Parts: sequence; structure tokens; C-alpha cells
Amino acid sequence: MATQQTPAARDETLQLLVRQIRFEGRGINSYELVDPAGADLPPFTPGAHIDIHLGDGLVRQYSLSNSPDEQKRYVIAVLRDERGRGGSKALHERLRVQDLVRVSRPRNNFHLVGDARKVILLAGGIGVTPLKSMAHRLEQAGVDYEMHYCAKDASCTAFGAELEPMRANGRLHFHFDGGNPAAGLNIVELLSEPAQGKHVYYCGPGGFMNACAEATGHWPAGTVHFEHFKAPERAGSSPAANDAVDSFSVKIASTGQVIEVSKDQSIADALEDAGVAIETSCRAGLCGTCKVRYLSGEVEHNDCILGDDEKSTCLTTCVSRATTRELVLDL
Repeated sequence: MATQQTPAARDETLQLLVRQIRFEGRGINSYELVDPAGADLPPFTPGAHIDIHLGDGLVRQYSLSNSPDEQKRYVIAVLRDERGRGGSKALHERLRVQDLVRVSRPRNNFHLVGDARKVILLAGGIGVTPLKSMAHRLEQAGVDYEMHYCAKDASCTAFGAELEPMRANGRLHFHFDGGNPAAGLNIVELLSEPAQGKHVYYCGPGGFMNACAEATGHWPAGTVHFEHFKAPERAGSSPAANDAVDSFSVKIASTGQVIEVSKDQSIADALEDAGVAIETSCRAGLCGTCKVRYLSGEVEHNDCILGDDEKSTCLTTCVSRATTRELVLDL
């Protein structure tokens, strides 16, 4: 049963030392984070991410790219996005070697399936970060895999030296399109034939994600896995553009408190305004920080992380809306 987190639990973050910053490619830096005293870090699994607290309430999520077998460090890679929400620019401009930075414990919404016979990893640009961690684990476990890294040109790729052994042994394939996706990897052809025990994982920018989604439309349920770095465009002009009602109420199961959620509010905002503590981070349905269970009511989810098996019991309070007049939350 999900329970409301105490303030102490929500504040349980790590103070890590920026030991190294490396230039990886055009606009890309990698950041190596370690415990200041050299202690082991909390373990993580392939596909996991951490929250980086950049000050002034700015929190962003970045995938861990190094091998999960490494216990002493976390490595992230960040592309400076001049058109983004400001997180990547702030990180590039503020973090320096020897700085201490507040970091969440790792969380994972992009799990590597344990029983796959063959795995295809598809990376678009900086989307390589979680897939690189997966490749390390698959290599170590002896699982058959191939990784395809799509970018404009070689200068836009990261982790060249670390990825070279995978390229040399035929596991990794680079695809450079010069800025014209039609000149790059033929994703439709690559993914034309699903097979028993074969799984595909993909991560990258919006157009790349759409191409992968279209190419895997005929794959069996449970064999296609992906993670968005940005929330995809949704139909309509608001989170409630489809079947959700304009306003509704949420009931807190443990106390009976009923809280109204207006058409201009998220559930998370309404809970916070009513004094019900809820942890949030991305506010875009991407990270799972604000995921809670619900006990009754119908939900329009709008997130990018919940699997079909979770949608009947869980919602993300930052973007989910109700299609009924009341939701009962397991808080």
C-alpha cells in the first residue's frame, strides 16, 4: 500500500562531489559524481535516473550512463539545449569540478527485462545515456544485443572511447544522417521482424521517438520499451483536452479529506495548496516522482512512464486528470 512520505523521507538526498567534467561532443558534457568521503553510492539498475537539484527550486532528471556494476560513481551526460526549459543550460553554467551538488537516490521507470534472448538498443542523440548503461549490463551478462547510435555526425556523439570496444566487436553501429533523417538508419527495416524473446529499447528526441513508435506498432505487447526526455505533443491545448472533466475532487483515503481540483490546476498543485505533502519533480509526467495509487474513479493519464499494468491502479499527480467527478487516492 502506498503511503504519504514524511518530510524526512522526501528530503533524503545525497550530497555528491563533482569529481570530473568531460567534454564529450558538440554541446555535451559528462559529469562524474562521487561521495566526498569515497563511500559506495546507492546501487542502481540499467535505465535509472537521478534528480539534480540546481538551486532556486530547479530540479532536472538525468539518466545514469555508466555500468550499474560500478559502486563508487554516477555518470550523467547533458546536452546543452538552448531551446529547453533552462535546466541543461543551468547545469552547464553552474556545476564545476569540486562542487557539491544535491542529488536524489536513483529511480527507474525504464527497466531492462531480465529474460530477453535478443535486445536491440536504439539511441537518438543524447538518448544514448540510459542505453549505454543497459549495454554495459547486457555485455556483462552475455545477452545477445546490438546497439544503434543515430546522430547528425560524429562530433555529436558522446562516450567515444568507452563505446569503442562495443563498436570494435560489432555490437555498436553508428548512423550519421547529416541532419536529414531520411539519410540515416532505416528504422522500419531494422524493426520489421519481431521474434520470440526479442526486445527493443529506444530513447531520443521527439521525431526519433515517433519513428521508432511507428516502426514497432506491430510488435507484441511487452517487447517494446522507451523513455522520453521531453513530454510529447498532446492533442488539444491543455492536459484536459480529451475525456477529462473540467474540475473534479480528490479524496484522501486515510483522512477522508476532499480537495477540489480546478480545470487550471494539476492534482499535485491542488494537494499542495490543501497542505497535503506530495513529492514532485519534472511536472511533465516523465519521472514518476509524484506517482500515487488510486482506489476508485477513472483517470486520463497523460504521462509517459506508466505501463498498461499500472494504469488501473496508479496515476501521476502532475499530469493525470479525472474523467469522473471524484478520485480516491491511496494517501
